Amino acid sequence: MPHDVVLRELLAEAQSLLAAGPHPDRARQDAETLLLQAWGRQYPERNHAWLLTHLDSHAAPGNAAEFHALVKRRLAGEPIQYIAGETEFYGLPFSVTRDVLIPRPETEHLVEKALQFSAELADPRIVDVGTGSGAIAVALATHLSKVSITATDISSAALAIARRNAQRNQVADRIRFVAGDLLAPVVGEQFEMVVSNPPYVAEADRGTLAIEVREFEPGAALFAGSDGLSVYRRLITAAHDTLAAGGILLLEIGYGQQNAVGALLESAGFGDIEFTADLQGIPRVVTGRRP
Repeated sequence: MPHDVVLRELLAEAQSLLAAGPHPDRARQDAETLLLQAWGRQYPERNHAWLLTHLDSHAAPGNAAEFHALVKRRLAGEPIQYIAGETEFYGLPFSVTRDVLIPRPETEHLVEKALQFSAELADPRIVDVGTGSGAIAVALATHLSKVSITATDISSAALAIARRNAQRNQVADRIRFVAGDLLAPVVGEQFEMVVSNPPYVAEADRGTLAIEVREFEPGAALFAGSDGLSVYRRLITAAHDTLAAGGILLLEIGYGQQNAVGALLESAGFGDIEFTADLQGIPRVVTGRRP
């Protein structure tokens, strides 16, 4: 590679390649993110202003080689968030690896509902089931000054990332992380709120998922049996036993699962069942209250 190549030329080449990749609409944005990654511009220093002032700077061969390697990973379908090692959720920075799901904007609706219900409580005890990257727990701890949050996950690797994110966002002192399946780690305890974004994709739908999700994100955090409801069946029953009287269960749900999950909540004895739609009008969050 010539030593006089400049960042502007590298970006143009990468943008052209990525335009034929999984997300052509993001080609320029992804190229910029990967270039900043190759140049070691980590959050919060990573920013567009730095790039604008260095577009005509000459590229060191080592950085350029790293950049091309990152572009190759993106072209293979690897999510940009995993390549960069970070993402944003609810306005907060999160580290992510292939051990955890990438937090989605849709899950922010779950956080918003939890914050609304928390306003009813003086010192809420909340358990985040299947915390993954810790996105929900960290977001809640950031916005609630008086809160006790427990976050569970069956994956020790995921819990390590969640702890790192709690420290990164300076809320580690308000979150207890415990390993185990669903609510098993907190048997015998009671909470005012159980919140979860559980696995809810049916195994039969595996082939319909984008390559970024199907090939790179952890299957254990995605798939829930033949109908996508197997985790809901166990979690809803366990949540009823874990919640204090008047406590709230909040769950993210998948497309077309409104009726089935609503029926599971009714069968378990929950009342005041309500659904909240996302920005596309799709029911995304369900809430129910233990009498």
